[in-house]
Amino acid sequence: MQTRFNPFTASPETYNAVLALNTYITEESGLPRSLIHLIKLRASVINGCTFCLDMHAKHARQDGLSEQWITLIPAWHEARVYSDKERAVLAWTDAVTLVAQTRVPDADFQAMRAQFSDEEITKITAAIGLINVWNRLAVSARMSHPLEPSAQAA
Repeated sequence: MQTRFNPFTASPETYNAVLALNTYITEESGLPRSLIHLIKLRASVINGCTFCLDMHAKHARQDGLSEQWITLIPAWHEARVYSDKERAVLAWTDAVTLVAQTRVPDADFQAMRAQFSDEEITKITAAIGLINVWNRLAVSARMSHPLEPSAQAA
């Protein structure tokens, strides 16, 4: 697959605006890094963004999240490694990422409300919107993840 364009050099102003929100979410929002990783990975799975999946899985590993925790995100409904808080965020990420199909069900909101304050729900929802922006830029540009030598077939 060939990259169509580089959205970051094509419009530095756009990149900087998205990056500013990214900095706020990851460094200043007070959200736990594990939840931010969960959101980034789950939305990237849904959106089929290999560039973001590769990058965020590496970041999650660097922050000490287990291989099992990272690997089972696509099948989170059946996986036993996620806490009730994480499950609420996963369902919310699914619903918000797929907003046109889901209309963000009340049941998903109630699960969030049981675990988080309105302020936290707002920040989590902004984090979901943010990764969806990154995913849409990367997928539409056909950005490709780097291929590690150890990943190549023998």
